Amino acid sequence: MNTNSHQTLGEFIIENQADFIYSSGELSRLLSSIKLATKVVNYKVNKAGLVNILGEFGNENVQGEKQQKLDVFANETFIETLSQREVVCGIASEENEDFIAIQPSKNSKNSKYVVLIDPLDGSSNIDVNVSVGTIFSIYHRVTEPGTPVSIEDFLQPGNKQVAAGYVIYGTSTMLVYTTGNGVNGFTLNPGIGTFYLSHPNMCIPEDGHIYSVNEGNYVKFPQGVKNYIKYCQAEEEDRPYTSRYIGSLCSDFHRNMLKGGIYIYPSGTNNPNGKLRLLYECNPMAFIAEQAGGKASDGFQRIMDIEPTELHQRIPFFCGSKNMVEKAEEFMRQEELK
Repeated sequence: MNTNSHQTLGEFIIENQADFIYSSGELSRLLSSIKLATKVVNYKVNKAGLVNILGEFGNENVQGEKQQKLDVFANETFIETLSQREVVCGIASEENEDFIAIQPSKNSKNSKYVVLIDPLDGSSNIDVNVSVGTIFSIYHRVTEPGTPVSIEDFLQPGNKQVAAGYVIYGTSTMLVYTTGNGVNGFTLNPGIGTFYLSHPNMCIPEDGHIYSVNEGNYVKFPQGVKNYIKYCQAEEEDRPYTSRYIGSLCSDFHRNMLKGGIYIYPSGTNNPNGKLRLLYECNPMAFIAEQAGGKASDGFQRIMDIEPTELHQRIPFFCGSKNMVEKAEEFMRQEELK
C-alpha cells in the first residue's frame, strides 16, 4: 500500500479498491460521494457562526431530540449526494424514522449498497465550538438487486459491513475509514479542497491511560462500570488514568485511537439501554476499532456480532484499547456472576 503523504483520498481509493470484496469501481464512486458531501458539510460547519445557521430548527428527530439547523442541512446533503451517484439503493439516517429506498434508474438498477449514516454526530456541541462529526457504514444488500430495498438490508450485524468511517470537523477536518484492510486517515487541505493521506495504517495502542465516560451519570451506572471507574482512579502501578470526555463520539473515539484509551457509554443512564445507536454509531466505530487492533463490546459480547432488531436500536458501548475493554468486561462479568 502506498503511504505517500501527498497521495489524495481519491487516488488511494482507486489504488486500493482491489482490497474490496465486491470491487467493481462502485466503491470508488460511493466513497467519492461521501467525500463530496463531507466537504459541503465541512464548509457549513466552519461558517456556522457567520451565516447564522446555529440554533434549533424547531423540530425533533425520531429520537425525540431537538434537531439543529446543521443537523438538517447535513442530513439532506448526504441523502441528496448519495442518491445522485447511482450506486446506492437505500439509505438509513439517524435523523429519519424509516429508511429511504432510492428509486433505481436505468444505470443504477443493479446497485448493491446500502448506507447507514449519522450525518452530524455531537451536534449539541456546535454552538460551543466543539468538534462534531459524521459517521457512516456501508453494507452489501441482501435482497435481490433491481428490487426495492427492505428493512432486512439494513438490519445486518456489523460483521457484514464492507466499509465504515467517520469524519471530524475540528481544528483540521479528517476522514478516517476502513474497508476491512486496516484503517487510514486523510486530512483536508482547505485551500484546495483535497483530502490527503496523513495517517496511514492507524493502530490503537493495546493499553491506554484515558477513560472517557460521562461521570455525571455515575449513580445510575451498572455496578460493573462503577467498579471499573474506581479501578481507573486507583493509585497503583500505572494508575490513576486520566479522565477525558468531550461528549462528541467522533472526537472521543479519535483521541483514544491515537493515544490509547477506552470510551464507555453504558446502560443505566437516562437511557436504559444506553444512548448510542447500534447501526449508526456503534457498528461503524466497532469495525474501525477492530481494524485498528482495538476492541468494541456491549460489556459482555462483541458489538459486531449483535443481531439488530430495529433501525434505531440503542446498546451499551465499550470501545477502544483492547486490554482496557477486556478489563472493563471483566468487571462487568464479575457483577453478573454475583
